[in-house]
Amino acid sequence: MRRRRRSGTPEGSAFRGKVAVVTGAGSGIGRALADALAGHGARLAIADWDRSGLEETARLIETAGGEVLASRVDVSDRAAVAAFAREVVARFGVVHQVYNNAGIAGGGTTVAHTGYEAFERVLGVNLWGVIHGTKEFLPHLIASGDGHVVNVSSLNGFLAQPGLAPYVTSKFGVRGFTEALRTEMLAEGLPVAVTVVHPGGVRTNIARSAYGPGGADIPAEHLERVRVYEERLFRTPAEEAARLILAAVARKRGRVLIAQAAAVDRLVRLFPESYPRLVVTWGRRLFGSW
Repeated sequence: MRRRRRSGTPEGSAFRGKVAVVTGAGSGIGRALADALAGHGARLAIADWDRSGLEETARLIETAGGEVLASRVDVSDRAAVAAFAREVVARFGVVHQVYNNAGIAGGGTTVAHTGYEAFERVLGVNLWGVIHGTKEFLPHLIASGDGHVVNVSSLNGFLAQPGLAPYVTSKFGVRGFTEALRTEMLAEGLPVAVTVVHPGGVRTNIARSAYGPGGADIPAEHLERVRVYEERLFRTPAEEAARLILAAVARKRGRVLIAQAAAVDRLVRLFPESYPRLVVTWGRRLFGSW
């Protein structure tokens, strides 16, 4: 059964006929973005490391009558992202929008006890993946005359928490990189809008997937923490997050705050010096301990 196209909405005109690239499209926000973009009449190029999830998203789009190119890509690999960009341009001839959404969780212990390999893995996907996706597609976005870069950070892009140093570091980096890019596009008068997205508690599998496929390797001492995240904090559906992101893209907004991110942003702005103490107190009440 074909999905009813939504390109008649005010947002729809920003996507109808456009070529949009979405990384991390195998699940969560990435899948919801790809589905919503296809519903608005965009042509899709999607990527993910998870082959089965990627293929499922592609089938979802094709069954609804959408056009999609699906490629298994490790976004931390610059050569792989460059090859993906060439593949997309060869297929569609143009790229209008890039959603650098791929990300993984990482942490669970302190900086002193986190190995370098954990930092490298998380920064490789979350930060370098965004840098690779932006740089490899940026010339094509400029050439399109109506480009847009959307980079997904987190509420941890402006709020730090104990035990999440690799993730926090990567998401602060995404925010800084994206805001720097936006200033450059404005300063040079180039036809590329830039948006940074800060999701709060969106219902995805990111907390569980940090411990292997399906969360198979979650240590016993972390089971309760994962349960609290999934049942009490991750409440906003991925489809609602995608709707808010696309509404912002249609209006060329530079910043999107989703779910708890809006309240957290206010907290950090009001108490930049003392918010870490508040975070520790909140964490102890919610999880019992850090």
